[in-house]
Amino acid sequence: MDHISTYLTKEIKLSSYDDKLFKSDLMFDDHMLIWFISGETKIILAEATYYFKTGDIFLIPRNQLATIVNYPKNGQPHKTVVMHLATERLKRFYEKIELKGRVTPEQTIFSFTNHPLLASCLASLIPYFDVRGEFPESIATLKITEAITILREIDKTVDSVLANFDEPGKIDLIDFMQRNFMFNMPMEKLGYLTGRSLSTFNRDFRKFFNTTPQKWLTEKRLELAYYQLAKKKEKTHRSISRSRF
Repeated sequence: MDHISTYLTKEIKLSSYDDKLFKSDLMFDDHMLIWFISGETKIILAEATYYFKTGDIFLIPRNQLATIVNYPKNGQPHKTVVMHLATERLKRFYEKIELKGRVTPEQTIFSFTNHPLLASCLASLIPYFDVRGEFPESIATLKITEAITILREIDKTVDSVLANFDEPGKIDLIDFMQRNFMFNMPMEKLGYLTGRSLSTFNRDFRKFFNTTPQKWLTEKRLELAYYQLAKKKEKTHRSISRSRF
């Protein structure tokens, strides 16, 4: 697989996949602002599936479990500009801003397709990737600050994500696992997202499910694979049956 990432700084990169596709289960530690230059992406969450293509811009929140499928398209690589909106940088940004009311976090993907302000901001980064030597942190800060300011201007609800600095609290383990078992994540990550240490996660899991997380996940994923295979066979059978008449 030919994957090339060119970094301006650790928070800004140009990413390119030249192979047929890339698929992975991921959880981002930072909010990710992504602008598509070419290619397509499918993002599968527990509750919804999103599709993005050339020209699209979206923000995916941190601590969001997702299956990411990246495709080259029409002979062009899957190419994106990616900006990490790190928690520490966002804290510094919001220090000077008085927010009205309690910020309630949203776990949804924000779409800003072809918005001229945001597209111009991210497109302006492209020439910088040809600059040799260390990229000035001061300029990177200006560009990230510009992007955050534009996001807040074009979507008044985005503070619910960007200004929420809480770590995941202890949540209903049964509900979480039933909704997210298909994502292949380390147990430490699953524990973190449910507000538990690894030892507490394992202990609570045995209490609620009467088995180990590893065994339960294996069984659930086999059930899902069997169900998907059965649905595929059923669909093929219906298609063949219709073609006979």
